[in-house]
Amino acid sequence: MPMGPKANSKTAFVFAGGGSFGAIQVGMLHALVAYGVMPDFVVGASVGAINCAYFAGNPTLTGIQQLERLWSELRRSMVFPMTFRRIAGLFSRSSSLVDSGGLRDLIAQYLPYSLLEQAALPVHVVATDQLHGLSVCLSKGPAVDAILASCAIPAIFPPVRVGDQYLIDGAIASNTPVATAVILGATRLIVLPTGYACALTVPPVSAIASALHALNMLIAHQLVQDLELLADRFEIVTVPPLCPLSASAYDFSRAPELIERARESTRHWLEGGGLHRHGIPGALRPHRD
Repeated sequence: MPMGPKANSKTAFVFAGGGSFGAIQVGMLHALVAYGVMPDFVVGASVGAINCAYFAGNPTLTGIQQLERLWSELRRSMVFPMTFRRIAGLFSRSSSLVDSGGLRDLIAQYLPYSLLEQAALPVHVVATDQLHGLSVCLSKGPAVDAILASCAIPAIFPPVRVGDQYLIDGAIASNTPVATAVILGATRLIVLPTGYACALTVPPVSAIASALHALNMLIAHQLVQDLELLADRFEIVTVPPLCPLSASAYDFSRAPELIERARESTRHWLEGGGLHRHGIPGALRPHRD
C-alpha cells in the first residue's frame, strides 16, 4: 500500500528536465497515480514543465493516458523544426537555431487551460532570468508563455519575454527545482528525474543532440548535490530513472518504449517499498554500463 503523508504535510511532485527523456516521467506518473500517490502541487523545469503542466490540467489516470498519446505522436521535427532560413540566420543576428513556434503550437493545442492559476492542481513552472541567471518561479499568468520559457534551451530556442524579464530554460538556474518546491511549502518531495543516456557507446552526432546529452548529465549530477543538501531536513523520495539507457535525448521516436519501461520499473519499485526509501538512486550518479 502507498505510504500516506504525515498530518499537515504537503506533497510536491518535482519534474526534472531531459529532452525526449521527458517520456520517462509519463510512465513514472502513470505508476504513481495508479498506486494511489497524489501531490498537493507540482513543480517542473524544462521538459518537466510540460509534463507537470499537463498533469496539473487533468491529474487523473485519464489525463496521464492523454499525455501518453501526445508523447507517442511527437516527432523531432515538431519540437525542433529546422529551416534553411533559420540556419542562415545564425550567421547574422538570429539568437537561436530553432524557431519555437512549433513547440508553442503543441503546448497551446493540448493544454486544457490558458492561465497557470486555472489548472486543477496548483502548478509552478521554473525558468531562468537570462540576464541575471536567477531562478524564476511562475505560478500565475499565461501558461503557454511560462512553459515555453522554461523549455527555452539557450542558443537552440529563443528566450521568452514574460513581463519585463527575458526567460530561458529553467534547468540553467534550477536543474531539478527541489529547492523551489521547498520554498513553496512542500515537506514531502517525490522527485521524477529523467536520468541520462548512460549506455551510449559513441558520442552524439548532431550539435543539438550533443547539447541535450551534456545538459542531461548536468541535470543528473546537480540533482544529486541538491538532494544531498536537503535530505536531512525534508522527506525526499526520488523515483529511480531508467538504467541502462542508450537512447538519444534528441530522439522522440522511442517515447512509447520509454513510457512502458518507466511504468513497469516504477511499479516494481513501488511494490518493493520504494516510497519508504529516501536514498539517491545510483543511476543519477556518474557511472558506466
